[in-house]
Amino acid sequence: MRVVHIGKYYWPYQRGIETYLKTLAEGLNSRCELTVIVSNEDRTTVEETVNGVRVIRLKRAFKLAGTDFLFSLPAKLKELKPDIVHVHLPNPWAETAWKLAGRPGRLFVSFHSDIIRQKFLLKFYAPFHRAFLRQAEKIIVATPNHIKYSPFLSQLPPEKLSVVHYGLKAEEYLRPSEDIIGALKDKYSPYVLSVGQLVYYKGFEVLIAALGETRDLSLLIVGTGPLMEKLKKQARELGLQDRVAFLGHIPQEELLAAYYGCEFFVLPSTFRSEAFGLVQLEAFLAEKAVVSTDLPSGVPYVNQDGVTGIVVPPGDAKALSAAMRTLEDDPEAMSRMGKAARQRALRDFSSETMVEETFRLYQEK
Repeated sequence: MRVVHIGKYYWPYQRGIETYLKTLAEGLNSRCELTVIVSNEDRTTVEETVNGVRVIRLKRAFKLAGTDFLFSLPAKLKELKPDIVHVHLPNPWAETAWKLAGRPGRLFVSFHSDIIRQKFLLKFYAPFHRAFLRQAEKIIVATPNHIKYSPFLSQLPPEKLSVVHYGLKAEEYLRPSEDIIGALKDKYSPYVLSVGQLVYYKGFEVLIAALGETRDLSLLIVGTGPLMEKLKKQARELGLQDRVAFLGHIPQEELLAAYYGCEFFVLPSTFRSEAFGLVQLEAFLAEKAVVSTDLPSGVPYVNQDGVTGIVVPPGDAKALSAAMRTLEDDPEAMSRMGKAARQRALRDFSSETMVEETFRLYQEK
């Protein structure tokens, strides 16, 4: 079975969708003849093998409204003659390229998120998007909330939609060196952790505002992005510059140490662009409670309020600070939620189950 996955980027890009795609591709690789096609920002085409997976990074012609235009993608799809094309959305150019290639193979879609920010352009693109989704044999989503809150998916026949939870390889999230954990704790402890791109929908400005209402906690933010300087300025203006550390991009072992060394994890996202929050699962595997927001997305489906953490209204700094104080003041509850979080990750969000269920859908006729 020749299977082609079309995504935006691939490892070593370490965002949620890229982590999901890498985990899925490595699991499927032994079961089929697999190729992953993504964009290459260097404007050259590169073919390589990444952990055994064939990855083709196509030259990017240009980027517009968050979409990479890869003019060679239709020809590459024709050349590969796939039995299955598995497209990861949102990615309008991938939808267009599949049509330009003559609609090769059986079409599967991983629907990670609706198009949220480009509302004006979506008005024009929506009819084409709906037509593309109707042609898919199966549309895979990570949670039932993806279907419930999507204006596109909620209108499709239920038999076209399948819920397959994202999963992580637990063995890749084992406790790292105590020396690295200890170094972080010596410098920052007690600290809370947040991980993600410094972009509009992540809500880091709300988290920094909420931090000032806690007593002793410091905040470690891991990630880079266009809002870095704005967030640093906010921390200074609030007098929190000594309690907020921006670590940027750090090696995986240090990231794991940050998870294991923190008191708890915070995902303060404010827009539905945060469709799942894979970092929640990473925190779960480190046995950490999570404070997250009640978005109309998969985020509150993953983090169960009162069980694996606390869920608060998005954009509400007072509610967020109250939740943080609750965990800060009750280490026993924090520990109990952390243990429940790890159990949930191992039981409900395993990479093995994700791969098995996806491959089963491929085999159905």
